[in-house]
Amino acid sequence: MKITNRHGVRRLCDILGLARSSFCYWCRTAASTAARQTAEAELAARIHKAHENSDGTYGAPRITAELRDEGGPAVNHKRVARIMRTIGL
Repeated sequence: MKITNRHGVRRLCDILGLARSSFCYWCRTAASTAARQTAEAELAARIHKAHENSDGTYGAPRITAELRDEGGPAVNHKRVARIMRTIGL
């Protein structure tokens, strides 16, 4: 990842008070973080749809069961509960 032609990574990290290893870690994990956020957003949409279909009565365990019945990637009830909290359900 290219920052700028004028300033090097070492100088920018010194100014910000960061370790260069932190910047390198961020560069290495940026793609997987973006992919994880995309997957979470898609799962949030599926959870919201299942919650609406139940007229807002289903909680995390029942929504997890519905998502498993639909197929797709395996989901854990704890992950469903966390996402439900983040989207306000």
